[in-house]
Amino acid sequence: MGNISTLIDETLKNIRPLDMEVMKLTQKRWDNIAKPLHSLGKLEEMHTQIAGIQRNSKPSYKKRALVAMCADNGVVAEGVTQTGQEVTGIVAENFLKGETTVCVMCRQCGVDIYPVDMGMISDTKVRTDHKVMYGTHNLAKEPAMSREQAIQGIEGGIKMAYELKEKGYEMLLTGEMGIGNTTTSSAIASVLLDVPVEKMTGRGAGLTSEGLVRKINAIKQGIAINQPDKDDPIDVLAKVGGLDIAGLAGVFLGGAACQIPVLMDGFISCVAALIAIRICPAAADYILASHVSQEPAAHQILDSVGKEAILHANMCLGEGTGAAALLPILDLASEVYVSMSTFEDINVEQYEELE
Repeated sequence: MGNISTLIDETLKNIRPLDMEVMKLTQKRWDNIAKPLHSLGKLEEMHTQIAGIQRNSKPSYKKRALVAMCADNGVVAEGVTQTGQEVTGIVAENFLKGETTVCVMCRQCGVDIYPVDMGMISDTKVRTDHKVMYGTHNLAKEPAMSREQAIQGIEGGIKMAYELKEKGYEMLLTGEMGIGNTTTSSAIASVLLDVPVEKMTGRGAGLTSEGLVRKINAIKQGIAINQPDKDDPIDVLAKVGGLDIAGLAGVFLGGAACQIPVLMDGFISCVAALIAIRICPAAADYILASHVSQEPAAHQILDSVGKEAILHANMCLGEGTGAAALLPILDLASEVYVSMSTFEDINVEQYEELE
């Protein structure tokens, strides 16, 4: 991988392995709870992973925040979307008003929302302190951004994770808004996973068959012109990616450095996680998968980062909706862990592991 900034380098140095002793204690508690061994399956595993992340056998994730990275993508000029770029700004401001789908879900789940303008084509009421540029360039004609701008985007996400850690948040959710970002995500996934563009590209927010062909051709052209280096995730991000993805990659890295669990959402978020993990494989331990997106590349990306999402609901909305949908299930697991009696408490012989 090529050069990175001081902030990113320092962040990577702070990403440590999970606390295995704490995880053993947590699993022991699960095994002592008066129910069949491992009977809550992935819920026990996720809860135990969070314990290892927080280095606490009684993990808490009641205070949580969704970071919604917002940015525009120049590749929209190729006719790869159903709507215009003005929609990005409208939806971004609706995050502030509490009027998007994920806002409704977050109110139900007790999640605070932090929309961030990473690179929208105009300024809105959304915070701009991490804004890198006013929309990326058209990747089908030239690099979407410079390497320095991609790094700046990652740094913005890292700083958001640090800021939310300081505010006492115990869990971060990742969301995004950016017309054209399934195109950039498909481009990144195709290069990093070395899979043909056709297999990694879907209809996004409802393209016609003709529109899908334009989208695939734009990505192919962008890869051919820009020649991204698949062994350098930041180079791939800069040449065919977007600033919402850059910001989210930074949130994954920053969350890992802060020892905060970070929930992946759908396709775009998973691509950002893929970049973060390619930059720092140890960051994978701090990431939890929520759901499997309907986008064609979803399963392949999850497999490549060693994650198994537990929700299969045909969701493809983005915004962080899949991550929010996971929270009630995690909360149920936490309540069982905290409240249930043990076998000793009820004077019943404990289950044993059978060969």
